[in-house]
Amino acid sequence: MSLPKLGLLLFALFFLLPIAVSALLHQRSGIGAGWAMADRSSAGLLPDPALHRDAVVRVLAAPTVRWRGVVAVHSWIVLKAEGAPRYTRYDYTAWGDPIRVDGFAPDGRWFGRAPELVFAADGAEAEAMIPRLRAAIESYAWRNRGDYRAWPGPNSNTFVQAVMDAVPEAGVVLPPNAIGKDFPHDGRWLRLTPSGLRLSLGGYAGLALGWVEGLEVNFLGAVAGLDWRRPALKLPGLGRLGLAAASDGA
Repeated sequence: MSLPKLGLLLFALFFLLPIAVSALLHQRSGIGAGWAMADRSSAGLLPDPALHRDAVVRVLAAPTVRWRGVVAVHSWIVLKAEGAPRYTRYDYTAWGDPIRVDGFAPDGRWFGRAPELVFAADGAEAEAMIPRLRAAIESYAWRNRGDYRAWPGPNSNTFVQAVMDAVPEAGVVLPPNAIGKDFPHDGRWLRLTPSGLRLSLGGYAGLALGWVEGLEVNFLGAVAGLDWRRPALKLPGLGRLGLAAASDGA
């Protein structure tokens, strides 16, 4: 088989087929109620802050609204300092000021779609992270009205990845269908990661390689690859197929 034919076969197998399967699954489950009526209540993923006094850092992600849920998730950050009576949720959205604080329940369903846990840290480790995370949120470059772009970024996933880059020891890797996570938020197209290297051609294409990141190939924002730390396939639309993705800071 010639190299061009092999390349087309791999592209169909690892990019087109997963997106087609995701579209079928999305159609089968339905998109639910319209966005204005969709369920945004708590999914019960966070402990009661009145009983859980420890500091908390969480990254959550859920399929985004309407047809975009076929290919992408929306991610957000939840913080709680030690002894704080409530959680604070940070989203990056397309309406109003991009950085939205407590616009939704901390672990709320994203317009009807239940979130999944991407990262969790509690106690002293979380407490040490929180000042740096808040500083990264305050200094985020793309914070003005009109900065948001759904594709290739900066979008919600760009924001979360940029903020979590402030705590590289956490080793946070967003899901492969977190389109926008590879957008070069700081202008650097080539950068070191906690365990390797990432090349991003403006978010339109790229490559990541490392122990934490695994192997990721980005084509037009869609990511395919392998996770060898927690063995899994990374596929566009479908996300991960393998061991649980959530990384626990503890």
